[in-house]
Amino acid sequence: MTHSAPPTEGRTPAGGTGPDDDRAARPGLLMGRLLGVPIYVSPSWFLVAVLVTVMFEGQVHDVVTRPLSYLVAFTYAVLLYGSVFVHELSHAVTARAFGLPVRSVTLHILGGETSIEREAPTPGREFLIAFAGPLVNLVLAGLGLLLHATLPLPDVALLLIEALTFANLLVGVFNLLPGLPLDGGRLVRAIVWKATGRSRNGAIFAGWVGRAVAIGCLIAGAYLATYNTGEGGGIGWLALLWSALVASFIWVGATQAIRAERVRDRIPLLSARRLARRATLVTADVPLAEAIRRAQQDHAGAIVIADHDGKPLGLVNEKAVTATPEHRRPWISAGDLSRGIDDHLTLPADITGEDLIEALRRAPATEYLLVEPDGRVYGVLAVTDVDRAFAGV
Repeated sequence: MTHSAPPTEGRTPAGGTGPDDDRAARPGLLMGRLLGVPIYVSPSWFLVAVLVTVMFEGQVHDVVTRPLSYLVAFTYAVLLYGSVFVHELSHAVTARAFGLPVRSVTLHILGGETSIEREAPTPGREFLIAFAGPLVNLVLAGLGLLLHATLPLPDVALLLIEALTFANLLVGVFNLLPGLPLDGGRLVRAIVWKATGRSRNGAIFAGWVGRAVAIGCLIAGAYLATYNTGEGGGIGWLALLWSALVASFIWVGATQAIRAERVRDRIPLLSARRLARRATLVTADVPLAEAIRRAQQDHAGAIVIADHDGKPLGLVNEKAVTATPEHRRPWISAGDLSRGIDDHLTLPADITGEDLIEALRRAPATEYLLVEPDGRVYGVLAVTDVDRAFAGV
């Protein structure tokens, strides 16, 4: 159970490449919206629901006969992820209370994730957003213990409450482990951030602790697999597989957090002018082969469609040019492979750093036209060149 922010985390900041990116990036099935936040369920959740149902049915069978026992076991799977959902929703509500936009809440094979658009502006708010999730689980576990101790309950209800109490206690404590991407890692990040005055220091430290936590999870799983013998041997090996999955999730998340900070270090150094490709201007009716020849003659890396007065009208898509066989290029006009230029695809040549990244996020595309303050075309900025600036981080 994690909450992720900001958008640069785990990938280069250039963003998507077209208008369909949002659909392609959907993390699962859209189940609806709550408080304006889209709720997704990953297909992997259904696999976990089946596994939980099958595994829990063995306990339910002692209380309820089949096939009703499978229904009760499935009810537990739904309630379990209901607890996870409340955990994630608490992150979202707390973030919204601090004015941070929440992109989505997703339930998946390892629990859930809350995607927050921006990181918290202060370590105190970061701490509260991170702590909200585990706190809800611990409160639910406490309520479960209270119900168990005070109310006379039917056997089925008692079984469900006991299971949910244990699950919430486990989820709450597990998420407090002190390493990214877990909530406990966010708490460590906030504490180090407060102590040093730099969020980067907190993220790097919590990321390395997260890697240590991942190794610890793997060692714990190996210990269970080695020392659980006899009837418990199968459970031990299942614990090893599950711990390996959890360890890989934590390791990847921690590594992405460290990498994200290194990416941030490079953002202020980004300059559209330095990354720009020289552009050759041609009219839309010029054959593609001739446009390529002119670009090669000008040592240019991009082709811009312009009218007869030199006013830019469109950008020729590099991928479309590459995909066009050479024998067809004389018979296709450059304008056929171009995309119109709107205001969002025209950027000042001097744009740099965070302003550049924000402009690319605001209007995802593959190429952008760069212009001088007087309106003259300076060149073309390709997203692949921006991504390449972050390669190897």
